[in-house]
Amino acid sequence: MGNSLTSTVPSVAAAGALEDSAKAKPKCKACCACPETKKARDACIMEHGEEKCSELIEQHKQCMRDMGFNI
Repeated sequence: MGNSLTSTVPSVAAAGALEDSAKAKPKCKACCACPETKKARDACIMEHGEEKCSELIEQHKQCMRDMGFNI
């Protein structure tokens, strides 16, 4: 009986750790995240070059960060 209490406590702590790691992980793959900003960024780069699209690039990076990616 004493072991059941001891074994319950670590499982509760482990469950809390899993919830924390789930919050940090993105919900989708990087290729599927932020399609609106990705499309605008890519179109701008193709038409004007990377140097003239820094604002759209930064907007896409921020969207990716907001989705949980480490950029």
